[in-house]
Amino acid sequence: MCLKSLFTELADLFSGPQSIEAHAREALLEAQFDLVPPKDTNLLAKPFLEVMARVDALPICDLIAKLPFNWAPPQTSHDPLYIKHSEAKAHVELLGPGGLVKSDRVRLGLYGMLPNAEYGNRTHPAEETYIILAGDSYWKHDNAPYSLLLPGERSYHPSMMPHASRTKETAFMSVYVWQGDISVDNYEYHGIPVD
Repeated sequence: MCLKSLFTELADLFSGPQSIEAHAREALLEAQFDLVPPKDTNLLAKPFLEVMARVDALPICDLIAKLPFNWAPPQTSHDPLYIKHSEAKAHVELLGPGGLVKSDRVRLGLYGMLPNAEYGNRTHPAEETYIILAGDSYWKHDNAPYSLLLPGERSYHPSMMPHASRTKETAFMSVYVWQGDISVDNYEYHGIPVD
């Protein structure tokens, strides 16, 4: 598995003005690759591959689509509603406590949602940034209305800011990073917001 190439390309994406992006870039470039390739793999569903092949998708999507990851819904919470709303998600933690490469400094991974799905309001102590790699996604910050984000755009969430995301006709794929308190102990899922 060519994680080093992926980490280098991801580091290039984290070039925004927030300090969290410099932190992500540093963690990606300093990662130690002493891992064994995963024994289990689970391919991405067709809607993800379709948006990752679109002309407006970031070029890194070609590499991501070829790598043998064990794509699965995230397991950030044991809340039954969170688990139900996670069925339409694909996730792999690349760097972090449960990542393919271990880190106690950041949680960084790939994350996507199928069409016509919602990931409700949530809060967590970690500061967070998503960079959209492919597809269309809608993001809500605190009490503001949802806004459309396209490939190359970011959704930034300071610590404890309520935020939510949804899709309409297309899936999306992104890369995210958490910094600060990256444990999931104080993660809270509040369900689908009322518009």
